Amino acid sequence: MPPPTLSLLIKPPRFLFFTGKGGVGKTSLACASALALSEAGKRVLLVSTDPASNLDEMLGVALSDRPTPVPGAQKLDALNIDPDAAAIAYRARVEDQMPAQSTQAELDTVREQLSGACTTEIAAFDEFIGLLAGDASDYDHVVFDTAPTGHTLRLLSLPKAWTGFLEGNDRGASCLGPHSGLKMQEARFQTGLQALSDPAQAAIVLVTRADKAALREAARTHDELLQLGLRNQRLAVNAVFRASMPDDPVAAALESIEKEALAHMPGSLSSLPRDDVPLRAFDMVGLPALRALLHGSASSPATPATTEGVPEGVESLKALADELARQDHGLVMVMGKGGVGKTTVAAALAIALARRGKSVHLSTTDPAAHLASTLEGRVSGLDVSRIDPAAETQRYIDKVMAARGKDLDAAGRALLLEDLRSPCTEEVAVFHAFSRTVNEARSAFVVLDTAPTGHTLLLMDATGAYHRQMTHAFEGVASARVVTPLMRLQDPAYTRIVIVTLPEVTPVSEAATLQDDLRRARIEPFAWVVNRSLMASGSRDPVLASRMANEARQMARVTRGLARRTFVVPWCDQPPVGVQALDRLSE
Repeated sequence: MPPPTLSLLIKPPRFLFFTGKGGVGKTSLACASALALSEAGKRVLLVSTDPASNLDEMLGVALSDRPTPVPGAQKLDALNIDPDAAAIAYRARVEDQMPAQSTQAELDTVREQLSGACTTEIAAFDEFIGLLAGDASDYDHVVFDTAPTGHTLRLLSLPKAWTGFLEGNDRGASCLGPHSGLKMQEARFQTGLQALSDPAQAAIVLVTRADKAALREAARTHDELLQLGLRNQRLAVNAVFRASMPDDPVAAALESIEKEALAHMPGSLSSLPRDDVPLRAFDMVGLPALRALLHGSASSPATPATTEGVPEGVESLKALADELARQDHGLVMVMGKGGVGKTTVAAALAIALARRGKSVHLSTTDPAAHLASTLEGRVSGLDVSRIDPAAETQRYIDKVMAARGKDLDAAGRALLLEDLRSPCTEEVAVFHAFSRTVNEARSAFVVLDTAPTGHTLLLMDATGAYHRQMTHAFEGVASARVVTPLMRLQDPAYTRIVIVTLPEVTPVSEAATLQDDLRRARIEPFAWVVNRSLMASGSRDPVLASRMANEARQMARVTRGLARRTFVVPWCDQPPVGVQALDRLSE
């Protein structure tokens, strides 16, 4: 077998982190690297920190939060960090440390404090940090397949944040129950932070594509990791396309776009060690495909491009905009796997609604926040904002200090402020901002570009927890009429959920899982948008032709069994950036 495409695998450190913008191929490269290391004789643990992990489908095995052997791959185990299971175990550990003489009231208070969404985040973080601090001592290598960038930056910042918070803090964060719930982990946090920062122990692989937006985010991530003291970074450019038929206009345009993006990548990335991984003709599902990804030892037979176009009944984005514009106000939530084009679709729909005379607020819950770089302009009737975690956290702190701190003395105010500096305050603050944004749709259109699936599901969990808390608090109060954010999301006359996917196996499967999760919360998606469709492009390039045949199968899967209504956005020979380009998507 030829040497792997990733030079990192020649002399790899013990911990490997694959991170980057959603949809760039983090999971594919993480799985292929773990497989290559195991087949080189190393004992390897592959871990997903993404709440919306798709390791199961890619490896062909049902995973849990415990290491599971991967069939057909000797010495390779895999697991998904399950936030809910981690939270249950974390609560049990904290309760076990309660003094034996604790009253029932004290136990009830602790359980209530540990019921929030921030406890789920801390519990998942605790599982992650444990693998760095010794829980994976039986393995030669631990390979982390991380969530999309914004969620991962939050995760990687937590060791430093909690270490700093605990220094000199004899009480712990009030929202996490008894002090021991965190203080007992302080040594583990320190060990994890040291492992993350040590190039001899860990490498962080910034995965990107030969795409201007993806490269910009990789550069931003690079800078933020440097601020965390994490300098041990590398660059992997995935799915690099080289046309085998230069006279094919689609293939030539795609190759030209990628070469232009790489030639003008941000300067901060140019100094990093870099590997290019070619675009393969096949989907990255199953061990044979993962082996071929890095070694180039297999390919799918070329298949003639379909000439039938998209299936009957699939409509354009213009038709979706016309349908939404029949109302005068409402919430349009655009959701999906990272990298499928949620921001592009959200911006195009917001502009289309504004062009139809509607008052529109376009916002995002994504920590990576690409709206400004996607729009690159202003539109009459359209206001654009973002839910900025840092700004919202400070706003929340100021509000709590004004309300609860006004009657405290200086010492009491200092203790309250110390608690509010807990890293989990951010989760509460972002939820409050989300709730305000949802309520704005009572009198105007709000188009919400959500974070990638896993991060959004955690926000949905917080929404559900708040709903249960409020309905319980007002239970039996005849005069109370409580309308929670969850109730707004469940109301089809108020909220339209638009799920965006790509016509590929993994994005469609993850979109289907997202739809199932929403339906369990009694939230029914309004429509699916299949983005960047190559069908009917007429390309004869063998790699693109094979991918179009795969696309036709996924399009049929969506239209025949998953989506109530399906809309399509065709592949563009130029990225849809800027108001004019976004206008064209819905014309």
